[in-house]
Amino acid sequence: MKRPVVVRLSAALAGTALAAAVGVALQAPQAAAATGGVTGYATQNGGTTGGAGGATVQASTGTAIHAALCNRASSSTPIIIQVSGTINHGNTTKVSGDSCNTAADKIELKEISNVTIIGVGSGAIFDQLGIHIRDSSNIIIQNVTVRNVKKSGSPLSNGGDAIGLESTVRRVWVDHVTLEASGGESEGYDGLFDMKDDVQYVTLSYSILRNSGRGGLIGSSESDTGNGFITFHHNYYSNIDSRTPLLRGGIAHIYNNHYSGLVESGINSRAGARAKVDNNYFQNSKDVLGTFYTSEAGYWQVSGNVFNNVTWSSPGSENNPAGPNVVSNTTVSIPYAYTLDAASCVPSVVAATAGANKGLQVSNGSCTPVSPTAGPSSPAPSASPSRSTAPPPSASSSPSPQPSSSPSGTNLSLASDAGADGSSKASGTSYGNVKDGNLSTFWSPSGSTGDISVKWSSAKTVSRIVIREASGSAIGSWQVLNGATGAVLKSGSGSGTITFTATSTTKVTLRITSSSATPKVAEFETYAS
Repeated sequence: MKRPVVVRLSAALAGTALAAAVGVALQAPQAAAATGGVTGYATQNGGTTGGAGGATVQASTGTAIHAALCNRASSSTPIIIQVSGTINHGNTTKVSGDSCNTAADKIELKEISNVTIIGVGSGAIFDQLGIHIRDSSNIIIQNVTVRNVKKSGSPLSNGGDAIGLESTVRRVWVDHVTLEASGGESEGYDGLFDMKDDVQYVTLSYSILRNSGRGGLIGSSESDTGNGFITFHHNYYSNIDSRTPLLRGGIAHIYNNHYSGLVESGINSRAGARAKVDNNYFQNSKDVLGTFYTSEAGYWQVSGNVFNNVTWSSPGSENNPAGPNVVSNTTVSIPYAYTLDAASCVPSVVAATAGANKGLQVSNGSCTPVSPTAGPSSPAPSASPSRSTAPPPSASSSPSPQPSSSPSGTNLSLASDAGADGSSKASGTSYGNVKDGNLSTFWSPSGSTGDISVKWSSAKTVSRIVIREASGSAIGSWQVLNGATGAVLKSGSGSGTITFTATSTTKVTLRITSSSATPKVAEFETYAS
């Protein structure tokens, strides 16, 4: 039985009057905004690159966002949509096309992949209009505000969810967003960040969730337990009744978040769910962790959290608060690298970094906000002003420019202690072929995507790699990883020279996340500068 939510909220958010522009998507000549690096579970299962490597368009209306999706060559053609101004019901209509499936009452990302939506300029506000991600994969939502989305009253949008993911969704990164309501269910609002019906490999980072009855859920019922592998880090939850989040089944990693003013309950792990809860700061709140409103238990592993003026209810048949003596009752293994800020500094570092229009700053792991690294550059304009198209890669496409000769400096891949490894390789190919200095030999993954690495017995400083394909240009999108830590050093598309911040490591990995044909990596060269 679900306990009734008691809404105690501050005054409604003040409206921001911004003029809505006429709906048209324009090709953007400038580089895409800085993105920093994807983190958490969104790095797994192939990683999340969004629209990296695709065309960049600008949109100041919901209709323009839909038109950008519909004007792509296919539903998987990468695209980066830079959004500014206020997006609302008045400037959002359904747009039809072979590469899209949109709706008039929400921003619809349905049955598509490889999309980035990022707020630019003076800001992007989705006013009373939610973002709906359904049957889609490899999506990035960044630097936007979504506010006052209703499921009852007027106008209606997205079932009342600010951002909702449902029905076979994979690899989504939501970062530096502000999600807010002006009340609870009785005022017409639902969740700020909901996931249900088979959603996996998602990260919510550096975001603000506030002034709502419900923060968000993972699983819509006790039987909807196929969701999971969700990371929440460096978020600020403020003035929320419950669900920060509610987790039914699956695994969640929850670290370095700041919780303030949770009225009824906080992290609600139930129906067999397991939550790893590290170095969070809870204050002025009630029942911030446990199993609530059900007899179907969930579990948690805790470490390093601060509980400041937190009250706890007594255990009952449908309530099992974790406190006041908070201890672990399970263990959770995390497959990716991450760095924890000390819980004591979480309020200050989250205040400086979380939410839209904060300059996309992130924490460096020592409680200090830093500016992010630049994201991939967009291509030069080539389409007409009202339509942006990017032809899908194909085996017969003209190859991307590749270096005709080795760059200056020593190719560290030829060092005496260098080796190579990777994911499953195609028959007849070898990992070592990428470091033998011979362009006629190559490594291929067993499918269209996979990992290939160069490694050393002692650390090397690497800031540049060169990927040479044996023939054509099959490689689509990729990530370069610090193979020793899993950190993403660079994202982009196509082969050739790739530069990034100098990194000392024993292993560098090229993760190919899309391709037009079976990639054939002839050489994976590595350089210190």
